Amino acid sequence: MFEISTTPIVTTLTIDGDLDLSARPQFIEIVARIASLKQRLLTVDMCNVDFMDSTGAAFLISLAETGQRRGWMTVLRGCSESNQFVLDICGATLLFRFDHEHSCLKTP
Repeated sequence: MFEISTTPIVTTLTIDGDLDLSARPQFIEIVARIASLKQRLLTVDMCNVDFMDSTGAAFLISLAETGQRRGWMTVLRGCSESNQFVLDICGATLLFRFDHEHSCLKTP
């Protein structure tokens, strides 16, 4: 469901599956692992996120707020319109940069 990869410049969090209450037990560990890294850019790959509820939005907001405190930028790549709408309803879209140029290749 969650995979973290790093380069000298960017940390990428790839999410596969629904980002909702069922994934909540993993959220604290993921935020802690990412916060311990030194990269200045966090890219969250949401190409394979089909559904996100307010719990998933709260997780992304937590990542972005942690990043702001540590001086990194959070980019959402492949965020669908419906998932961006959830963030908009939460009043959180300004916390993120959206990579709208990315072309997702959905995995079956």
